[in-house]
Amino acid sequence: MGGGGKQMRALVTGGGGFLGRGIVFALLGEGHEVRTLTRGAYPELSNAGVETLQGDIADPEAVSEAAKGCDVVFHVAAMVGAAGAYEDFHRTNVRGTQNVIDACRTHGVGRLVYTSTPSVVFSHEDLEGVDESHPYPSSYDAFYPQTKAEAERLVMAASDDALRTVCLRPHIIWGPDDSSLLPRLRERADRLRRIVTPGPPKKMDITFIDDAVSAHLLAADALSARPKAVGGRAYFISSGEPVEIWAFIDAVLKATGSPPIRGSAPRGLALAAGWVFETAHKWVGASGEPRMSRWIVRELTTSHWFDISAARRDLGYEPQVDLQRGLGKLERWWDADETGVMSSQG
Repeated sequence: MGGGGKQMRALVTGGGGFLGRGIVFALLGEGHEVRTLTRGAYPELSNAGVETLQGDIADPEAVSEAAKGCDVVFHVAAMVGAAGAYEDFHRTNVRGTQNVIDACRTHGVGRLVYTSTPSVVFSHEDLEGVDESHPYPSSYDAFYPQTKAEAERLVMAASDDALRTVCLRPHIIWGPDDSSLLPRLRERADRLRRIVTPGPPKKMDITFIDDAVSAHLLAADALSARPKAVGGRAYFISSGEPVEIWAFIDAVLKATGSPPIRGSAPRGLALAAGWVFETAHKWVGASGEPRMSRWIVRELTTSHWFDISAARRDLGYEPQVDLQRGLGKLERWWDADETGVMSSQG
């Protein structure tokens, strides 16, 4: 990244998380100066030479200070989850994103790469090979995709000659050092049930962490080299090879020393259980996420894989890590850490 080898200064919001940390170290590997804005302290980042700032993405002053003097911003920070108050999701995902846009304009930052999600176009039906022309749904099952869609619209609308923006929609980021998907899978593995649907097995896209990181750096380069072609657009990112949902989950569990999912439940029963868990979770005011939600059930029982030809054409993106190679990397990483303790990120 950085046009002809020129050293750049980049801000990565959420630089302590799984994807954010990957972007940080990729930028360092290319010789760029890196600054992060995170809620917590991450000594491993500062020890690596990263300028680390602590602050809330919803605080405009903190975001403005972080963006000062930067050439490009990778906005990765987000509130993710199946439960919670709309106000909390909006505060981080929408207001925080507007703060990033405002800070870029205030300090003359010319490029903004925003990490979105394919969930912004997910409704209740199968999505098989759709491209970026697929519309947003009229309603959402959860506040996470709803607020990410609101933020994506802000980022795309903000693109102009002074600030070029691009939105990336990587699907199911996975791999070594995962602090999100993998811990949740392992924690719930003994309670999970394969949700049965009629017809052929459902498929979904996955994105190995190395490819997700590469896509972000390529997007930043494209904003510089081809600003009019790329600016204001969204791109699906994946391995380009959809996988069967439950087979993938079992393979990931096996690679990390866990047994496969045992038992099954029909989709209708799972949806009913999701409603019960959501209602009880909200009624008692519990923190975290419910054991199951209708949004998660629908994600697990519909196909959702996407056409990535636009990313290939406009960004020069080409996935490098297929499922089997990724599983090998994951297994070797897991075996190297006999305690099974993953890095603390977020």
